Amino acid sequence: MFDNSKKSTKPRIGLYSVGLKAYWAQFDGLRERLIGYGKFIESKLSDYGEVYNYGLVDDEKVARQAGEWFNSKNVDIIFCHSATYCTSSCVLPVHQICKAPVIILNLQPTAQMNYEKTSTGEWLAHCGACPVPEFANAFNRANIRFKVVNGLLGQSATPKISVTDENTAHRPEAIRAWNEIIEWTRAAGVKRVLQHARFGFLGNNYSGMLDMYNDFTLAQAQFGIHVEILEMCDLIRFLETVTDEEVEAKIKEIEEFFQIVGDSPSDPIAKKPTEEQLKWSAKVACAQEKMVKEYELDGLAYYYHGAEGNYYEQVQSAFIVGHSLLTAKGVPCAGEGDLKTAIAMKICDILGTGGSFSEIVATDYELGTIIMGHDGPFHIKISDGKPILRDLKLYHGKKGTGVSVEAKVKAGPVTLLAVTQTGDRKMKMITTEGEAIKAPILMIGNTQTHIKFKYHPDEFMGRWFNEYPTHHWAISVGHNASLFEKVAYLLDVECAKI
Repeated sequence: MFDNSKKSTKPRIGLYSVGLKAYWAQFDGLRERLIGYGKFIESKLSDYGEVYNYGLVDDEKVARQAGEWFNSKNVDIIFCHSATYCTSSCVLPVHQICKAPVIILNLQPTAQMNYEKTSTGEWLAHCGACPVPEFANAFNRANIRFKVVNGLLGQSATPKISVTDENTAHRPEAIRAWNEIIEWTRAAGVKRVLQHARFGFLGNNYSGMLDMYNDFTLAQAQFGIHVEILEMCDLIRFLETVTDEEVEAKIKEIEEFFQIVGDSPSDPIAKKPTEEQLKWSAKVACAQEKMVKEYELDGLAYYYHGAEGNYYEQVQSAFIVGHSLLTAKGVPCAGEGDLKTAIAMKICDILGTGGSFSEIVATDYELGTIIMGHDGPFHIKISDGKPILRDLKLYHGKKGTGVSVEAKVKAGPVTLLAVTQTGDRKMKMITTEGEAIKAPILMIGNTQTHIKFKYHPDEFMGRWFNEYPTHHWAISVGHNASLFEKVAYLLDVECAKI
């Protein structure tokens, strides 16, 4: 329902096939057949990124040329199609020259060879697994990281030269392999977007939250993002330019995507927002959007506290509505100055899986769930129905009052993604899968979702806490742990899966 303020950049995908040059004169048609397999892979990959297919690499000289060519194309990932036997000396130079992560594709064209009719040349078109152990050994000794995807090629037609059935698109081995390949391309897309992303840091951290304190240099070193340090006066500059017409348009947007309800039946500090509060929230939301566009931001971490009665305090009291709208537009906003969780939210958003700011609210031992949520921005795209707006007469533990969002993530599979920092000064990702269930939530103007995990709540919390997360993380929809692990691998960031 929203267009991202900045369109995601497609990954740049490198591809080449391997073979042994001595084979071409010995077996007519083999070279062209293998090139055809490579073109099939290229056509499949082109749905997910910009594909740069070098073609066939069959000796070390060509390998060096391919490495330089991939560098010139600035690829994010390289798929090495192991089409037939090839010496490792023909492969290693590619990746010594181009440092993009390499994924070896061991994709056999047929599920079963025709044993009565298969010649040596025919067999060589199906022996892509043969050199993979050799490649693995050479890469390990050269200190080059790699992954392998095994399975069937997944064509829907058989080449004329073949003596066996190569229609394997329906086979589970092909479906599984291509699901994995597609995950690698999506993960590469995350890497490329982050390398060009600008995150704003507005204000400061909540004092005393030691897990929230940020190392901007480390964030750039490991995720590639730029952090733009912003002050409240930067936002005020845009607030002063907001027109009445812009406010009216923003109010209509707010009314379209939120429910504005009466007082909470249970919490005296959660009331129906007044017309004046909605107008103020809309005006601040206009300024927030102007600031995001001016600084070309892809994400934002924010928090502010000041002297009693400070004008900046009044402005920050209206942050939540506008930051929820920005989060839905592909600019995730994380409160309390939590840059690490803003990154986690952005990763989820790039992958189209949401990414809502959350922490542990409480445990429901009767339902066997852990309730997770937070005051502050919510990702509207993954909401169970329209989120509710409530006027909070105080922000618990913080100064000020204002309009907040009360909502829950829609029922179904969910995945948590946390970004934390370890004692050895490295970033780390933590992920786990669960199920969001329909259950009552507190009517206190905060987002909350009941999540049931594989483990009993006590065991889950023990396992989660042992990975030393921060107390915030992102909730995404769908089971995405495999995707998040691939993102971490391409970024060379540790990832723990619960």
